Amino acid sequence: MRTFNIPAFYRSSLIQKIKEYRKTQDPKRRDFSPTILNFGKIKYYIPRHFGFCYGVENAIEIAFKAIEENPDKRIYLLSQMIHNPEVNKDLQERGIQFLQDTYGNTLIDFSELKDNDVVIIPAFGAPLEILDKIKQFNIQTYFYDTTCPFVERVWKKAQQIGSQNYTIIIHGKYKHEETRATFSRAKKYNHAVIIRDIEEAKKLAPYILEQKSQKEFEAEFKDKYSEGFNIYQHFQKIGVINQTTMLASETEEISNYLKNVMIQKYGESNINEHFADTHDTLCYATNENQTSVLNLLHSDADLAIVVGGYNSSNTSHLVELLQTKFPTYFISSYREILSKEKIRHFDLNKKEVVETIQFLPQKDELKVIITGGASCPDSLLDEVIIRINELLNVSDTERLEVLNV
Repeated sequence: MRTFNIPAFYRSSLIQKIKEYRKTQDPKRRDFSPTILNFGKIKYYIPRHFGFCYGVENAIEIAFKAIEENPDKRIYLLSQMIHNPEVNKDLQERGIQFLQDTYGNTLIDFSELKDNDVVIIPAFGAPLEILDKIKQFNIQTYFYDTTCPFVERVWKKAQQIGSQNYTIIIHGKYKHEETRATFSRAKKYNHAVIIRDIEEAKKLAPYILEQKSQKEFEAEFKDKYSEGFNIYQHFQKIGVINQTTMLASETEEISNYLKNVMIQKYGESNINEHFADTHDTLCYATNENQTSVLNLLHSDADLAIVVGGYNSSNTSHLVELLQTKFPTYFISSYREILSKEKIRHFDLNKKEVVETIQFLPQKDELKVIITGGASCPDSLLDEVIIRINELLNVSDTERLEVLNV
C-alpha cells in the first residue's frame, strides 16, 4: 500500500514500533489479536488496527502540500478536513481558514472568494451543489481535493445502481459531511433516502410495503429524501450504500433486513430484480478497526480509552462497541486526563463532556485498552500513554507482547 508524506509531529516512535512489529508478525493482516504494551504495573491492550487510515493520510499530505505550494495565497478548507481537533487546529495555525462548519453552516461567505484563492475539499468530499458554487469564482477544486478514495467508491456504486433504476438507500447520519456529499450524487443518479440505523430501516418498511401513506412518509423522513420521491413508484427497486464510517455490522443488518422486506413484497425468486447487491461499499479501515475492537471484548481489561474528535463518526462507533463491556472514556487528547483520579471525557449518551472521578481502579496490575479513530494521529495515543505512566510513576521501559484471545 502507498505510503504518504505525513508531518513528523503526527508520528510516534512508540506506536510506530508496535505497528512495525505487527506488520512483520502478521504481513497479511489476518491476525486480529491485540498487542500488549507491558510496563509491569500497567499493561496497555492495543488493537491490531487503529489510527490514521489511507484516506486520512492522503488528505493530510495534500493539505500540507497546498500550504507549501501556495505561500502567498489565501487557502481555505471547505469544512473540517477530518474530524480531529488537533489536526484541524494545526491547519488553522498555518493560515488555512474554514468556509463552513461541520454541519454546512457558513463561516466565511463564498462571495469573499477570489479566483486566485485555493480551496481544499475535505476527506468527506463535498456536495455537488457546493462544488458548483465554488466554480462560479473560477476556482478549480480538483487541485487539492482530499476526498477519500473509499468514499468515491461509494459514489461509483450509487451511480451504478442508480443508472439501473434502483432507488438508493443511504445508511448514514444525514447531517454528516460525507452523507451530504453522497446524497447529492445519489439523487443525481436516481431517487434516494437516508436512514440513520436499523430502527429507521424498520420505520421505512411500511412505506416500501405500501402500508403507510405518502404524506406520512414525507413527515417522518423530512429532509432525508430526494425531491419528487413517490413511495408507490420508487420503492420497487432498492439498493443500500453507506457512509463509510458507520458500523459495518449495522449496514449489513440493514441491508439484510430490507432485502427480506423486498422478498416479502416481491417473492424470493424475483429478488435480484428488486434488490441490488452492494456489500462492497464498506471501508476496509472502518471494518478492520471495528473487527480489532470486537476482538478486544474477549479480554479482561479494566477500562478502555478511545482518543479522537468528538464529532468523529468512526471513533464514536469504536466507543459504542467497547462500552458494551468496559468503562470507556472518549477523550480528544491527553489533556483530558486531569489527574490519576479524574478524567474529562465525552459521554455519547448524554452528548456532552463530563468528568468522572476515580476512573483508574486501585489495582496492583492495571489493564487498559487504548485505541484511536481513523483520524487520530499516533502521537496522541503516545501522549496518553506517557500521561498515565507519569501519573502512576511507571517506568518507561516497555515490553511488547501479542495476546491471543
